[in-house]
Amino acid sequence: MFVITADQDNSRHSSDQVPALLAALAEFTSDADGVALGFERTVGDEVQGVLTDARTTLVIALALQRRQEWSVGIGVGAASLPLAETARASTGPAFLHARDAVERARGRTVPVPLALEASDAAAAEECEALLQLLTVIVRRRSDAGWEAIDLLSAGDRTAKDVAEQLGISPQAVSDRLRAAMWEEERAVHPLAVRLLADLDAATAG
Repeated sequence: MFVITADQDNSRHSSDQVPALLAALAEFTSDADGVALGFERTVGDEVQGVLTDARTTLVIALALQRRQEWSVGIGVGAASLPLAETARASTGPAFLHARDAVERARGRTVPVPLALEASDAAAAEECEALLQLLTVIVRRRSDAGWEAIDLLSAGDRTAKDVAEQLGISPQAVSDRLRAAMWEEERAVHPLAVRLLADLDAATAG
């Protein structure tokens, strides 16, 4: 089980971003695999969701980091079954780990605002390190890089198609993707998913 808890950064000095985030997450998770409990506001400017799929967990965690406004904690482990109707009412080790993780993500002991906790501390540390590396790539990506990636990812499109839509050369699209480290990030995703799945399997009992 994966529990993601995200807390809005500097919420006292900015507007409430929770409604917009929940709307975006609801749209994404409507057809995503392994959503046990959809995301909801838990307390203050914090949201939480429960997942059973490692790939979906990775995609959501990185999507939250792209928004640059959220500290993300991932708890991996068992939950008290059956789950309650909401994440807020559910309990178990995965939820406790998520709480500890988001507390660390909010602090200065991690290089980026993402942390992961599980009962197997050594395996969790390895998985966290890889997720933090991916987070660095995502958070440093330029708007131009995201524009090319979003267009290329929207259906069966080629770099040439994207270049025509943007009114730039195919080489310029390639330059954007190279600067965004898109290929490098995608190549690491299967490893990250495997580490998350292995950690889940090892700590599920």
